[in-house]
Amino acid sequence: MRRNRTSPLILSLALLTALSCHTPTNYARAQVTDDSQPATSNVRGGQYPRVHSDSRVTFQFKAPAAQKVQLQPGGGGESGLGSRTLDMTKGDDGVWVVTTPPAVPGFHYYWFLVDGVQVNDPGSETYFGYGRPTSAVEIPEKGADYYEAKDVPHGDVRVRWYHSKRTGQWRRAYVYTPAEYDTRTRTRYPVLYLQHGAGEDERGWTNQGRMNFIMDNLIAAGKAKPMLVVMDCGYAMKAGVSVGTGQQNFMAQIGGFEEVVLNDLIPTIDTNYRTLANRKTRAMAGLSMGGFQALQIALGHLDTFAYIGAFSSPPRPGFDAKTAYNGVFSDAKKFNKSVKLLWLGAGTGEKGFYASTKAMHESLDTAGIKNIFYESKGTAHEWQTWRRDLYEFAPLLFHD
Repeated sequence: MRRNRTSPLILSLALLTALSCHTPTNYARAQVTDDSQPATSNVRGGQYPRVHSDSRVTFQFKAPAAQKVQLQPGGGGESGLGSRTLDMTKGDDGVWVVTTPPAVPGFHYYWFLVDGVQVNDPGSETYFGYGRPTSAVEIPEKGADYYEAKDVPHGDVRVRWYHSKRTGQWRRAYVYTPAEYDTRTRTRYPVLYLQHGAGEDERGWTNQGRMNFIMDNLIAAGKAKPMLVVMDCGYAMKAGVSVGTGQQNFMAQIGGFEEVVLNDLIPTIDTNYRTLANRKTRAMAGLSMGGFQALQIALGHLDTFAYIGAFSSPPRPGFDAKTAYNGVFSDAKKFNKSVKLLWLGAGTGEKGFYASTKAMHESLDTAGIKNIFYESKGTAHEWQTWRRDLYEFAPLLFHD
């Protein structure tokens, strides 16, 4: 008797089809009759979170046995999703649902509190933020496509491992090379060192910030010069140094990173990539903690950097241009001749960051220090602020 046999290929295709239809968010209430769309930050096939045309966002989470489920936006009260934790409503099918008020466009971290326990959303991709993989939702900004993938030549984001003598460990840097890098083999390029914020890492500017698409689009439009962009982890403890937890440890890591940048990272990049290795073709910028680092490192080493950018850098109460940063601003004529660009940016929806950044700008203006203060309208301490910063900052780099 002849047996019917199904080929392994057909079985594999059937399994793949079944898996593709069984996503974590295909719950009983997944049928949608409104104009909402799955967020682009969802896992493949994930139907929730859903973004409405008015920028409200609907979240779902299946937890039949839970007594209470809440949506908690990241950002410490400055999230574009709102400033408070939202209670979710449980249906008969065990699916909890909540729809937010209209949210600020951009990229926003969030998580669920399930009976008080912090849980990521299985419908969302995870991004490294808050020192851990974290859920996030992308809300489109109407009329803005500068950070989207377009039909233009695309650069690469490469991974460069190097051994740090300062930390005694292997470290990983991400390096953006422009689209022309592998064809114009005799060309050397300026370098922007671009830093992430606290709780994030070297992947942030690519995964969350879409730096590569911003740079691709600017370069293709002739708005920015082709350049390398180097992103490293902003934490580094010197080998043999042991410091306690909290602020003391944080500052030790900041100091260790400065030594890594100057003595390990820059030499590694200049050795392994075709760079223009001089201060006039080297910039440093960063967001939040990274902005603090950019100011600290670049202002302390003007023999190494000529372009400086601080995006939502931590507040500086009582900033005094005459004494700050070891008096680097005390001679305005000398500073203005040496530094090609000093950029300060903040979102108007930020709390202390906006006020302190504006105060620093005004103090520098009074002292005769040339600087640019950029205001991101309506955004808080979040990635849309920093995407806008980079989009406006990069075209100003490396012009004699």
